[in-house]
Amino acid sequence: MTKRKRNPYERQNTNRRAPTPGSDASPERPNLATINVTAGMGKAGFAVGDKVRIEGSGLYAGEIATIEKVNTGVIPSAVVRTASGNTRHVRTIDLAPAPKTQEPAPAPQS
Repeated sequence: MTKRKRNPYERQNTNRRAPTPGSDASPERPNLATINVTAGMGKAGFAVGDKVRIEGSGLYAGEIATIEKVNTGVIPSAVVRTASGNTRHVRTIDLAPAPKTQEPAPAPQS
């Protein structure tokens, strides 16, 4: 019995992945990552020691933090330390000045 010749046009792999969710009418897939092109501009006015709130999504979102280091570059970022003691790199576009806390009024002198 002779060895069967392989057909070069026959598919090698018939185990294909399932198509991604979404319809042909929508040009954007629901699982597609989006890029914030305005992040390169960053936000100005932040300095080391400033209290900021971490906005956006992700770890520590909504927490108050202190800026420890400001990095300049293609996408400006900062190293912040949260109130719980954790550190993280955050784009400056995802930072907002922390709300000022009101100090209690001094007690009236008698």
